[in-house]
Amino acid sequence: MTATAGTAGTAGTVDPQDIARFSAIAAEWWDPTGKFRPLHRLNPLRLAYIRDTLCRRLGRDPLAPEPLKGLRIVDIGCGGGLLSEPMARMGATVVGVDAAERNVRTAAAHAAETGTPVDYRATTAEALAASGERFDAVLAMEVIEHVADVPLFVKSCAELTAPGGALFLATLNRTPKSFALAIVGAEYILRWLPRGTHNWRQFLRPGELAAAVRAEGLAIRDLTGITYSPLSDEFRLNPRDLDVNYMGWAERA
Repeated sequence: MTATAGTAGTAGTVDPQDIARFSAIAAEWWDPTGKFRPLHRLNPLRLAYIRDTLCRRLGRDPLAPEPLKGLRIVDIGCGGGLLSEPMARMGATVVGVDAAERNVRTAAAHAAETGTPVDYRATTAEALAASGERFDAVLAMEVIEHVADVPLFVKSCAELTAPGGALFLATLNRTPKSFALAIVGAEYILRWLPRGTHNWRQFLRPGELAAAVRAEGLAIRDLTGITYSPLSDEFRLNPRDLDVNYMGWAERA
């Protein structure tokens, strides 16, 4: 659901139409009842998954005041900063990257209002990787289904992942069920998202995602489904149901 990482007008991972689409609604990122409401509902689950995974790997208490202190994290396709800010409040040093300058300006303004230290940059995954920067954790959540060049995007994310680091990914499966729920349901019936937010043909099956990650020398450690309960209006992890939304993480040995 976030903007892509690439360089508009050049060969790269960016899809200019997606950049324009997300730029047009950049001011709404922090409105929990606006166009990004589904992402606000999903965010606690994403944050807990990332925090708990990192803490488990490092032998830390996830409920400590700053459980991610000392870690350097990059949030690719950071949008308005819905992941970046909480990660920084958990003690991490966070770089938020987005190809849409309006998203970056929105994120930076909100971080300034809340006094949260996040280094926001209007750049791309491949440009950041080419600069030689490396991170303990790379977040690419709800981004890969929007990029124009999936192999290049995964390669860039893998290069950004330091030895012993973790790459987190979240996306949508390419199934009839995902077309019915994520596009017809979410965009046309419930109108949770603007029409055209997603292109079903760009969704990735878990096997495709795992193969792309393994090709860059990382090992998939977990993949889990995310299901939505309309009765409780909550998203939940479900390792047995990867038919629509799913996320996971990979490790660089």
